[in-house]
Amino acid sequence: MGIMDTDFSRRGFLASTLVAAAGVITLTACGSDSGGGGGDGKLVMTVWGGEVDKAAYQARIDALVEANPEMSVTLQLILSDSYAQKVQTMIAGGSGPDIMQVAENVNVYSSKNQLLPLDEHITTAGLDLDARFGPVGSVYSYEDAVYAIPDRSGAAILYYNKGLFESAGISAPTADWTWDDMLSAAQELTVPGERWGYAGAGWWPLWWSFAHQNGGAIIDEAGRPTADSDAVVEALQYCGDLVFKHKVVPSTIDYANMGTDMGGDPAFAAGLVAMNTTGFWNVGSLAEQDSVEWDIAPMWRGKEQAVATFGSGLAISRTAKDPALAFKAIDFLTSDKAQPLVISMKQDVPANVEVQQSDAFLSPSWMTDPVNMQAFPESSSFAFKSTFIPQWNEMQQAFTDGLADFWLGKQEAAPALATIQERLESIIPTA
Repeated sequence: MGIMDTDFSRRGFLASTLVAAAGVITLTACGSDSGGGGGDGKLVMTVWGGEVDKAAYQARIDALVEANPEMSVTLQLILSDSYAQKVQTMIAGGSGPDIMQVAENVNVYSSKNQLLPLDEHITTAGLDLDARFGPVGSVYSYEDAVYAIPDRSGAAILYYNKGLFESAGISAPTADWTWDDMLSAAQELTVPGERWGYAGAGWWPLWWSFAHQNGGAIIDEAGRPTADSDAVVEALQYCGDLVFKHKVVPSTIDYANMGTDMGGDPAFAAGLVAMNTTGFWNVGSLAEQDSVEWDIAPMWRGKEQAVATFGSGLAISRTAKDPALAFKAIDFLTSDKAQPLVISMKQDVPANVEVQQSDAFLSPSWMTDPVNMQAFPESSSFAFKSTFIPQWNEMQQAFTDGLADFWLGKQEAAPALATIQERLESIIPTA
């Protein structure tokens, strides 16, 4: 699902490629209110993202209004960088949206009483979260209450260069690959100074995936930080060793030498790295190019199978004038009636598991060559659940600050995580 990062966002929250084109835009299905709905069938819905998101959300709203003509919905698209501040200001002023997109920082809002708990609406509607959304059904919960309904949810998956794999005689990767299998393939595919086997795990959902694969966790089930556990330290050090010891991952300097704004995604598209782990957002753009022959697969395993998911949900702000009507809209937008538009418009992986298993998702009409889209629902079965603490933004800043020297090869994982652990213990209260 998404995943909000204060330093490196990829998908609105979660994605640099999707937010780049965004502006502060107001789209109107019907009506032109800038605040919450007035209890007269009018709703306001805020989201972040770019042009693809704008079109996809609008198409779903159009379907909603067509099926429920008593409703009118104003869609407000807000720059991702200013989304949280703007929405919280709107709520504080009593003119918050009725429906708002949330992600990993959902409990920044819920812990401040800015969102309404949805449990009564869920019960009234007879909505089975586990049946509709699988493992992520209750991911947006806080203190035993549900605060958002999953809307988009795709695991990190492995993009690989089929041409390079075939030329090297390497079998296609699978979920049964181990860390050793990945490293062996990356070493075979690396040409020093010219091409790298893997794009790396410097982004937190990726190295967190390694940590969970190694039996670790950043926050334990009791809500306590465990960033300096042996399992997490070993996993992070492994990720760093891919860069500085095995040299199968480009360093920061290597990426800078490739050109402006280079990272794993553009490097893979340019054929400069053979494997890249990231989210759905590259599928649409790669489908439109013919310079790299590519496919996707589930991420490998360590001691356990585990992978991060990127996603977002839909919540109801405390200023909503008609929460029941807002929930009715959310129920429709996340149903099999509206979720096929998420994939048909190349936006993302729909959170609805029935739609994830449909032909509409597994063989989208816009895909020109066969791609293993089954990698997404397959990966969902072993996705780990992050603990979305209210101090999410402060925690991410601690990792950004504390790992700066590590990702430059100037520090080992153990001392870096020891320092971060002390900082996390100071910002995350324990029971």
